[in-house]
Amino acid sequence: MSEDALLVEARGPLLIMSLNRPDARNALNQALTTGLIEALHRLADDDALRVGVLGSTSSGFCAGMDLKAFAESGPILGLREMLRARTPKPVIAAVEGFAFGGGLELALMCDLVVAARGTKFAMTEAKFGLLATGGGLFRIPETLVTEMALTGLPITAERAAENGMVNRLVEPGEALAVATELACAIAANAPLSVARTTELIRARAGRTEHQLWELMAPIRDEVFASADAMEGAVAFAEKRPPNWTGS
Repeated sequence: MSEDALLVEARGPLLIMSLNRPDARNALNQALTTGLIEALHRLADDDALRVGVLGSTSSGFCAGMDLKAFAESGPILGLREMLRARTPKPVIAAVEGFAFGGGLELALMCDLVVAARGTKFAMTEAKFGLLATGGGLFRIPETLVTEMALTGLPITAERAAENGMVNRLVEPGEALAVATELACAIAANAPLSVARTTELIRARAGRTEHQLWELMAPIRDEVFASADAMEGAVAFAEKRPPNWTGS
C-alpha cells in the first residue's frame, strides 16, 4: 500500500512526508510514487497546510528508481509528471546519507534542500543505460551537471552547497529538524505572498528579466490588493501578530 511506502503526518500547517522503504534504500517504485502524488495533492488542496517537508525514515534519502521493479514492470506511472509539475506550495527536502538518480531529482523537485554533511549526491542514470528525465539535467547548477550526468560519480553535500544545490548544511541526523524549522518560518508568513513568490521564483528559468517584469505585474496587483496585505500593515501598526486568511 502507498501508505506504507510513504508515511504522511500533518503537524499544524506542515505536511511531513517520509520515504519508508528502508530495505530498498527508499527506491522509487509504483507504491511510493503513488503515495507521493497523493500527498502532494493533499498539500496543494488543503488550505490548512502551508509547507511540505520531504524526508525519510532511514539513514538514507532515496537511491532512485527501483531498477528491479523497472525490469519487471517497466516505467513507473506518474513519476516523471510528478517531478515536473511540483506543487504550488513550497516543499523542503531533508536529505541524509545519499540521494542518487531519481532520488536526487526528487530532492531537486523541492524548493529548498537541507542536507547532512557527508551526504552523497549522484546522477547514476548513465551507469544503467537510462536518462535523467525528472528535471535533474535542468535543475542541477551548470557548474556541476555535465560532470555528474556524464560520469555518474557522486559529489558530497559540501561541494553541492558550494555550488548552490544545497541551501543548508547540517550535522548528520539533523536534516529533518532544520528543514522543519525552515518550514515553520515559511508557514508563519502570508500564504498568498508565499504562493505567488514561489511561483515567480520558479518562473525565472528560461525567461528574460523583461518577461519576468511582465509576468510579475498582475501577480503584484493581486497581492497588494489582498486582505492579507492590509492585515500585514495593520498588524505592524498595532504591534501584534497578523491573522492571515490567505485572501
